[in-house]
Amino acid sequence: MADFRLIARMLWRDLRAGELTLLVLALLLAVAALSSVGFLADRVELALKRDAVQLMGGDLLVTSDHPIPSGFVQKATAFGLRHTQTLTFNSMVSTEGAAELAAVKVVEQNYPLRGSIQLAPGLRLPGKSAVRGPAQGEAWLDEQLLNALQRKPGEMVELGYLRLRVAAVITYESDRGMAFSSFAPRIMISAQDLAASGLIQEGSRARYRLLLAGDLAAVEAYEQWAKERVGRGETLESLDNARPEIRSGMERASRFLRLVAMLAVILAAIAIGLSSRRYMHRHSSSCAVMRCLGARRSQLLKLYLGEFLLLGLAVASLGAVAGFFLQFGLAVVVRDFVSIELPLPGATPVLHGLLVGVVLMLGFVAPQLLKLVEVSPIRVLRREWRTVQASSVGAWVFGAGALAGLMFWLAGEWVLGGIVVGGFAAAIVVFSGLAWAALEGLGRLHIAASWGVRYGFASLRRRRSSSVVQIVALALGVTALFLLSFVSRDLMASWQGTIAPDAPNRFVINIQPSQKGALELWLGQHGLASVALQPMVRGRLVSVNGKPVSGRSYVEERARNLVEREFNLSWGSLLPPGNSILEGTWHGERKDAVFSMEHGVGRSLGIRLGDAVVFNVGGSMVSGKIGSIRKLDWNSMRVNFFFTAAPGLLDSAPTSYITSFHLSPNEADRIRALVAAFPNLTVIDVSAVIEQVEKASTRLIQLVQFVSLFALVAGVVVLLAAQQNTHDERAYELTVLRGLGARNRQLRFALLAELAVLASLAVVFAAIAAHVLGFVLARYVFETNYALDGLRLAGGVLVLSVVITGMAWPGARRAMRGTVSEALRENEGGAS
Repeated sequence: MADFRLIARMLWRDLRAGELTLLVLALLLAVAALSSVGFLADRVELALKRDAVQLMGGDLLVTSDHPIPSGFVQKATAFGLRHTQTLTFNSMVSTEGAAELAAVKVVEQNYPLRGSIQLAPGLRLPGKSAVRGPAQGEAWLDEQLLNALQRKPGEMVELGYLRLRVAAVITYESDRGMAFSSFAPRIMISAQDLAASGLIQEGSRARYRLLLAGDLAAVEAYEQWAKERVGRGETLESLDNARPEIRSGMERASRFLRLVAMLAVILAAIAIGLSSRRYMHRHSSSCAVMRCLGARRSQLLKLYLGEFLLLGLAVASLGAVAGFFLQFGLAVVVRDFVSIELPLPGATPVLHGLLVGVVLMLGFVAPQLLKLVEVSPIRVLRREWRTVQASSVGAWVFGAGALAGLMFWLAGEWVLGGIVVGGFAAAIVVFSGLAWAALEGLGRLHIAASWGVRYGFASLRRRRSSSVVQIVALALGVTALFLLSFVSRDLMASWQGTIAPDAPNRFVINIQPSQKGALELWLGQHGLASVALQPMVRGRLVSVNGKPVSGRSYVEERARNLVEREFNLSWGSLLPPGNSILEGTWHGERKDAVFSMEHGVGRSLGIRLGDAVVFNVGGSMVSGKIGSIRKLDWNSMRVNFFFTAAPGLLDSAPTSYITSFHLSPNEADRIRALVAAFPNLTVIDVSAVIEQVEKASTRLIQLVQFVSLFALVAGVVVLLAAQQNTHDERAYELTVLRGLGARNRQLRFALLAELAVLASLAVVFAAIAAHVLGFVLARYVFETNYALDGLRLAGGVLVLSVVITGMAWPGARRAMRGTVSEALRENEGGAS
């Protein structure tokens, strides 16, 4: 208890003296940034778990691209589970004067098993939960489709061969999801009307779902039974993989947030290391006095470690509290994107914040404290013994290892963690070597300059070890600042600008070969002459290198889904726009049995250049080798294909054509004219998808920028800590020089030269390192292009060099005002 009181008194004394201000601020910012992100992620995760069954429509789903086998339904009944089936597909809904592509959902009377459908009697009226599905002969439409068709409840619409009465307006559909097709307007009809519609034929593209609900044990037993019996094109969806589109939609933002949190922690570690180094030098005299009074090294280590451990826990707790309140602001930013009510978070982020505080304190303060308690008692009499030698290299290894482990834990993945840890570790080595060489060269440089400038250069060389530490710390902090400002801005601009303003927003499918010429003529007459029609053939991958493949051949879910569905294949001699060859050569006009493959699908399916593949196309086997591997710009919204064959390989297969083009809002009438001229065509309006993607990316970027403010402020703390690190030594030297007759003008030149060199070297090193790290992060983590804005970066280098020098100047000028007697007294007494 006595030790704790002494520790508390020591901590209170150091806080009042301002010895720990920067250390406290750095740790507070790091924990606040980390915990606020952690709280938000925890709320989203809890909401997804809570609402997963509602978002799915049931406790378990069996989905298929063909009718659900009757055995699955019979087994559900045997397990005592409630069940219902739905069918979704796209089709044109029309009236006398309008036609619109809609996402059709066919449901039974007991749909949904979980969640709800909210219906309103008219437009812009509040909805109420439906107690049953739509009756035979009626349809439920959402507001988007009603507005497009200019219809009201009670009026008629046509769907296939059906004439249906609009019975209600859908205001909410819990299991609609956020997939690509979910942005299309919705029409919901009864399963009793499906046969009469004539819309589902052999080969029709539709998605069948069997929804199941009931006792948890029965659901789990059914899931185990079904896992062994799902066939081609069939998958199970449970709570473990519910709403993957939200997870994938926030994945890139999550990586940005983790990167920001990692940079905030790195900045905090640098500031804590610098502050504790200064603390060690300023307390070495008081520690020597306590040694003279009989204090053992173990007692001193216990006291100082206890002080910093208590400080770390207190500051981390305050940071966690601040993060808890800040995450409410973050939740507002992402509310429109997540579209679900977020519950209060759990306590896990608090534990994470406390862990970060303790690790940073022990990892970066302990090595300095081990130096401090090794101070010799003779320093009481011999004040010139200023340097305290390191007692344990292992302590620094422990600190570095603790930070590296913390980085990998925060990253949540090996690639991001490895790039950040490896990048900063390499930067320390490179910065140290370059700084050492630069200071040696400057110290030996004979230039025609004033005495002050020459002395400033010589002073840096004389204090080379401490100068290198200051340059490296400054460079690391500025590297993080560059990553947070210029580089992250370029990366996020690349993310936000992935969809061009003139990207195609209309897709036309089901174009028959006999219509190709007439349609090209129509497009030319309506100002769309540059639009190209591309052939499309449906085919299923059946073997690779002579080995049959199926969904069971792969472990990864994406690979299974790819193999179990039919691919859209194409052919042509010209490399499509937005495509680039990564491996092999484009086939051109050669009529070889080769395919050009998109590199992502090849990576998922394990297909490489030169491999032989076989597709089942309309019952005929088409084989060929992979002659080239392409990279596609999927965000261009152009028509793209995973596999494109050489001319002649697929020419005889059943073919339709597809195209895409951009229409402005005031050109929408052209679609009605197109459908009137070619009634069989299906026009897909993806403008709503593009708008939703842009809105989501904007929201998430705002979230990242908000959290980045913490790290940016932490970067300023690092700059202040780096400047204070050598303040005492520099002040002593300047005052002694004044006592020896140096004039203030000479001292100012010496000081400016020293500060300018430190700042310039650190900023230039940081700019190069940030550019390299930005390129690596863009390519291997965010999978986007990174274009360096060299002019802006050069301006940032110049401005930041001046700012860092300016930040140090006020403190340096104060040091010049001291008297010789004050400097000697301070040098002898330290902070004791």
